Amino acid sequence: MVRNVLGCLIALIGATAAVWSPFRPWYDGRHGSDVRIEDLFNGITDNSATLFGSLVLPMVFAGLLTLVGVVLRSRLVITVAGLVVLGFTILWMVRQGQTAGELTAGTHGMGVGAANALGGGALLILGALVMRGRPRRVLERYDDREPYPPPESWDPEPYIGDTHSIYRADDDTPPAPWSAPPPPTRQHPQPPTRPNHRQPPTRPVEWGKEQRYPGAHGQPGPPGPGPQQPPDNGA
Repeated sequence: MVRNVLGCLIALIGATAAVWSPFRPWYDGRHGSDVRIEDLFNGITDNSATLFGSLVLPMVFAGLLTLVGVVLRSRLVITVAGLVVLGFTILWMVRQGQTAGELTAGTHGMGVGAANALGGGALLILGALVMRGRPRRVLERYDDREPYPPPESWDPEPYIGDTHSIYRADDDTPPAPWSAPPPPTRQHPQPPTRPNHRQPPTRPVEWGKEQRYPGAHGQPGPPGPGPQQPPDNGA
């Protein structure tokens, strides 16, 4: 983000210098707005030019490209704008050198207009190099499976198709027709059963009842054997 902002700022400064350069002296006090575009291809003459028939036209075009590149954050568009400025400036230098025999700097030589054009083109290219451009969208594969083979490599021989289904040729039995499952039955929920906390009362336990009443109806039973005497061995 910071690199994009810095690169756009440098590019805008360069575009401003390039657009302003035709209104400054280029050579021997002659402004760039007075140099015809035709003279860049046929040779420099003393004929005056209209505003958009002079060096103003390529510089304004480069400025518009710069604005488009800044909005789109396109390094390519800004680079093209810088090449347009440098290309027309260098072409003018070549034609001016052929006409004057040499190129000098100073009062009767190259002025600040040509220097501004060269500096503006260099700043445009520098701004494009500083920018990072638009982020690229990376499309990741949703799985690691192998890609499908191209349709040219498909073999239709193992398959026989009809209007309803496709099945293998070695199996002549067509698949069973699909039937819809029965609709689910709606079951009414049963009310929850409440736990029965009431338990039947337990009968009281009477300990020793069998010993006290061994017979039926409370009658005493037959007497049991008495205590056994030890046998007498000849007494």
